[in-house]
Amino acid sequence: MRRADVSDHSAIVDRVQRWWGDSRTPAEARELSLLLPKLFLQFFSSTSLVLEDETGIRAFLVGFHAPGNDTEAYIHFVGVDPELRGQGTARRLYTTFFQRAAEAGRTEVRAITSPANTGSIAFHRAMGFTLETGDRVIDGLPVHGDYDGPGQDRVCFFRKLTP
Repeated sequence: MRRADVSDHSAIVDRVQRWWGDSRTPAEARELSLLLPKLFLQFFSSTSLVLEDETGIRAFLVGFHAPGNDTEAYIHFVGVDPELRGQGTARRLYTTFFQRAAEAGRTEVRAITSPANTGSIAFHRAMGFTLETGDRVIDGLPVHGDYDGPGQDRVCFFRKLTP
């Protein structure tokens, strides 16, 4: 595992489009990859992670320390090669991110996902995140309505870090 680099951008975008191609149309997978503009790796490569082997990038985590305060860190996007899913790869990425954030003095981590992404919700809960109270409850989940714009509801997660 290593720090991400801006030169990883095109490979990461390619992975998103391929790895999510089994559950989305090519257009939807391309749209998902637009959540990772190059600026994330230009300005937050030092807090983002890449796992690679001789075949290339196999997993990544794009995250950053909040520039507006000294306590929060945020995990923006995580991808794991379908061949590695269920083997603890995402857990390893998150654990490394938590450790580095704590070493930098951060005391909490936040993340979001779609209410429909039940796998992500279960994973975040298993990683010790709590669900933040939203402005409504849908199917038993606290949801923040229109979080990312009209019709873009999100579930928001919070996790305290231990020093």
